[in-house]
Amino acid sequence: MADNSHWDWEKGTKVIHKLSQCDADVTWLEEPYASPDGEKIASIAKLEDEFSVCVNGKLWEKTFEKAWYLRFSPDGRLTCLVQEDMEWTLAVDGEPWEEHYAYIWNTLFSRDGQTIAACIQQDGRYGMVVNGTAWEELYVNANEFALSPDGKNSAAAVQKIPLKEADIFGFQEGSFSVAVNGQAWEDNYVNVWTPTFSPDSQSIAAQMRKTLYEYSIAVDGKPWDTFFPCVWDPKFNPANGTITAPVRQAGKWGLAENGQIIWEPVFTQLWHQTYSDDGKNIFAIGAPRFGKWTIVHNGTPWQIQVETMIADLRVSPDGTKAAAAAKEGEKWTIMTDESLWPEWFDMIWSPVFSPDSRHLAAKVEKPGKRYTIVVNGKPYKEVFSHCWAPVFSPDSQSVLIRGVQGGIYKRIVAKVKDF
Repeated sequence: MADNSHWDWEKGTKVIHKLSQCDADVTWLEEPYASPDGEKIASIAKLEDEFSVCVNGKLWEKTFEKAWYLRFSPDGRLTCLVQEDMEWTLAVDGEPWEEHYAYIWNTLFSRDGQTIAACIQQDGRYGMVVNGTAWEELYVNANEFALSPDGKNSAAAVQKIPLKEADIFGFQEGSFSVAVNGQAWEDNYVNVWTPTFSPDSQSIAAQMRKTLYEYSIAVDGKPWDTFFPCVWDPKFNPANGTITAPVRQAGKWGLAENGQIIWEPVFTQLWHQTYSDDGKNIFAIGAPRFGKWTIVHNGTPWQIQVETMIADLRVSPDGTKAAAAAKEGEKWTIMTDESLWPEWFDMIWSPVFSPDSRHLAAKVEKPGKRYTIVVNGKPYKEVFSHCWAPVFSPDSQSVLIRGVQGGIYKRIVAKVKDF
C-alpha cells in the first residue's frame, strides 16, 4: 500500500457525500467505491445515452458509450474501463488512454499505484497494456496476468503455438509459455499457471506442466530438475531469493524449495504459502487430514482446525503472526494465534494487521446484509449498508472505517482502544 502518513488521522466522523446526489441528470448510479484514504466515493453514472463517473457528487467531464470496473489505485487515482467509438480503453481520473482495443479487463496496480496495467484483446490476440502502452507481441491466448511489485515488468501465461480443435498430439507437445513484457520464454510446456514475480521484481517463477503427468516450477524459463505429480503456486523467499511451492508426492502434499522437499508430504492439501518479510517464517493453509483445515507454520500445523475452509491468509509485518478467514458450516470468523475469534459472521473479508503487528481487523457481514469492522475480535458499535476494508494508522493506534449509513457515505477514524 502507498504511504498513508499524510492522511487525516484525527479521531471523529466526517460526512463525505450523499450517494444519490450528482451534479448531472442521471438515470441511475451503480454501486459505490471508496478511495483508500476515505476522502472520495465514486459510482458509474448512467446518463440518457452515455455513461460517466460521479465522484463526491461531481460528474467527470467526459462521457463514454460504456463504463465498468471502477477501481481506485493505491495512490488514490480513480480508474474505469470505458468504451469510445466501439473500442475500449482505460480512463484515469476521467482521462482515457490514447490507445484503444477490442476489449480490456482486469485492472492491475503496482504496489505504490504509480503503474497501472490491464489485460487486452486486439484482433483476436491477447496481451497486456501498461500505463497506456500495449505489448508489441500479442498471443492467440493469454491468461494468469501479473504485474511486478515495482510496476516495471508485466507477465502472463501465453499460448505461443496455435492448435486446431482436438489436436491432442500438438497439445501434448507443448504450446504454452510465459511472456514477460510481451517476450515469451524460449521453451514451451503443456500448461503454465500463476506467473509470480520476486519481491525485487527482477525474477519470475510459474507452475509448469512438462507432460500430462509431470509438473514442476520454472524460474526465468528454466524448470526445476525435480518433477512431481502436481504443484501449486511458487513463492520467493524475500531474504535469499529461493523459491518454494507446495508439491504432491505419493498422494500427499508437502513443500519443496528449489525442487527439494523441506516439509514432508503429510498433508491432504497444502497451499497459499506466505513468507514473513525476513524469510524466517513460512505460513500456509493446510489440511492435516481430509476435511480438517488449519494454518501451518514452518511445517507444523496449528492444533485449532475448522471443517469447511480457510482463505485469505495474511502474515503480520513483524513476521511472527498469521491470520486467515475461517469457515465452519455457513459461518465465518478469523483464525489467528492458534485460536478463533469468539463471534461468527455471515461473511468475513481478508484480515488486516496493524503496522506494529499487535492488532488485527477485518470487514464482516452480520445478518440482514449489515456490515461493520471488527478489531481484535470486537465489532465496531455501528453498522453500515456498505463498508470497505479497514486501514490502520501508521502508529497503529487508530483505524479508518469507510461506510454508508442511510445513503450517506462517512469517513470514520476510531481509536483501537475504543473497540
